[in-house]
Amino acid sequence: MTDALFLLDPTVDDVPVNSDELHAGWKLTLPAHIKRHAVQAMRLKPGDGLQLSDGNGLRIHAVMADPEAGLAEVDEVWREPEPVTRLALIQALAKTGHDEQAIDMATQIGVDQVVPWQADRSIAKWKAGRSDKKWSAVLTAATEQSRRAFKPQLEECVSSKQVVAICRRACVHGDLVVVLHQDATDTWSGVEAKVAQLMERSLADGKPRTVNVVVGPEGGISEQEVEAFTQAGAVSCVLGSNILRAATAGPVALSLLSRALGRYE
Repeated sequence: MTDALFLLDPTVDDVPVNSDELHAGWKLTLPAHIKRHAVQAMRLKPGDGLQLSDGNGLRIHAVMADPEAGLAEVDEVWREPEPVTRLALIQALAKTGHDEQAIDMATQIGVDQVVPWQADRSIAKWKAGRSDKKWSAVLTAATEQSRRAFKPQLEECVSSKQVVAICRRACVHGDLVVVLHQDATDTWSGVEAKVAQLMERSLADGKPRTVNVVVGPEGGISEQEVEAFTQAGAVSCVLGSNILRAATAGPVALSLLSRALGRYE
């Protein structure tokens, strides 16, 4: 079984995370919250392995040396490269925690960026200072559970007008925005063809690009929103014949995209 992973916050936790300085044999004092989780909840014992990450690609493999003191000895340190083609989820706010379920599953699948969206039909409301903390906590827990070295980047909550701006910027930078809509006529096979072209361009010029997936709330994306997004350059498509919940549509699309991008080999 893969060793448990714990996220460090370099801006808060007093632990050196510069991979150029860390080396095998160093002993680190685990931050209190990681020690508590590792020793009390997961009951790690001397000699048990664990991983530490800053959520930005750094991966430290260590062995628990002294659980009572919270000391771990570093075995190996490396930094993983960012993917050339990134995956972003623009998730509409949804009631009863369906939006949080969506970003939890999306993180496990491998999404790189999460954008909360206050859609026209969103019943739930974004509360600055509260909602962002809840979403960040969900992303942290899912990142640790899935043993990822990259925590998805959480952006500020956007309006539908700001999603239009994202679509326009995507056209300029060669990115792709995919709007999941039950009444669309374009199918997923057409999206995969566009993703293949995007990958070819990235391989040719080395420029990172992003595939954005837009998912509406329980009531769906309004016709006005779909029209505004597509006029700004987005691609609207239907994802199969079944109508998926707000918590499910994004993760399903991201799974298919991960396969198309070669992340699932």
